[in-house]
Amino acid sequence: MDNIINTATRWAEAYTLSIVAAIAILIIGKYAAKFMRNLLQKLLRKSNLDAAIVSFLGNLFYGLLLTLVVLMALGELGVQTTSFIAVVGAAGLAIGFALKDSLSNFASGVMILINKPFGIGDYIEAGGTAGTVNEIKLFATKLKSPDNKVIFVPNSSIIGGIITNYSAEETRRVDMEFGIGYNDDIDKAKEVILKLLSKDDRVLKDPTPQIVVGSLGDSSVNIRVRPWVRKENYWGFFFDMTENVKKAFDAEGISIPFPQRDVHLFQQSSN
Repeated sequence: MDNIINTATRWAEAYTLSIVAAIAILIIGKYAAKFMRNLLQKLLRKSNLDAAIVSFLGNLFYGLLLTLVVLMALGELGVQTTSFIAVVGAAGLAIGFALKDSLSNFASGVMILINKPFGIGDYIEAGGTAGTVNEIKLFATKLKSPDNKVIFVPNSSIIGGIITNYSAEETRRVDMEFGIGYNDDIDKAKEVILKLLSKDDRVLKDPTPQIVVGSLGDSSVNIRVRPWVRKENYWGFFFDMTENVKKAFDAEGISIPFPQRDVHLFQQSSN
């Protein structure tokens, strides 16, 4: 009995300081980790990052610090942490391979929220589709198509390709082309188009609208028209201008030819 008591006493004397030190490391480390997390989140908020990103990065940083604190406490108790770190690393690697697609989408979502190539309400073309951005999540971006379809595009598909943001600038150039017959008066056609542009309040004065002969086609002389409008007026102006030009050309006797081909017949005399 005395041997057991003596052994317990020696063990307590040997490990009391280590146990107290380990507990102190856990308590102080936990509060220090919270302080560092809050400080990091405060700095990230000043960078105008999305709240979801700030929260995730802060919690991830906090988790890593807590893991470090636990390892330090175990080391103080004399526990060999090398094998433990190896097991955790191997498990993390296996999980990473299993979730590589999800992690890719997540990383792409972080890049979108940080770089902000588009925002809520922008009309974009990305990931092989197009639509108005309704919501930007960490794994996918929610779009709404012009015909009211809801589309979820994986963020990795967006970041991995070309992103066209049609709403980034306040103004847009409307590129249009109208063909007239080779026998029609080019100057008269350009005058008719210019009059239509000058009567439309949606057309901006600066930059000045461009009206030029763009090409000589197989069946028509193609006049390119490039006015500038505000982005919200783009499609309304495009459709109205197309109709108005057709009506104005009809009224002025200017033809809009369809593709045609001349066939020449030659009679050969038989010998």
